[in-house]
Amino acid sequence: MIAETVCSAVAAAGLGIAAVTAYRKRFLAAARIVAYALVPLGLVMTGVVEWAADTAFSPTAWAGFAVLGGAWALFATTRAVERRRGGGTRKERRAAARSADAGAVAPTASAPSLGEGVRPASRPAAAPRATPSDDFSDIEAILKKHGI
Repeated sequence: MIAETVCSAVAAAGLGIAAVTAYRKRFLAAARIVAYALVPLGLVMTGVVEWAADTAFSPTAWAGFAVLGGAWALFATTRAVERRRGGGTRKERRAAARSADAGAVAPTASAPSLGEGVRPASRPAAAPRATPSDDFSDIEAILKKHGI
């Protein structure tokens, strides 16, 4: 009974705040506040608040949550161990290894031969290095062209 009263009071306060916000010409914010204010009222009207209050104070419900938590922990632990081991039982892993060997395209083929590569007889001589003044000649020409 008290939970329903509190939710109804929260909804009424939210609607009051929305009215003040709308008075200040902030209609979009007021509409959003109205939406938030109507949620607790809707929960009271559907009976969710009464159910939640009954569940929150029920030792049986808390024991049920503990059992569900333990089940979840077992699922998570066994899944983590299974992933770490490589999945499945020993028999399943051996069968997977055999099928992987049998599924090879050409298990008896040798490594590909790279053969004799064609190499040039000699390396071409390196181009003569430009002097620092030659390096900037292109840049100087562009700057002169633009009047800089």
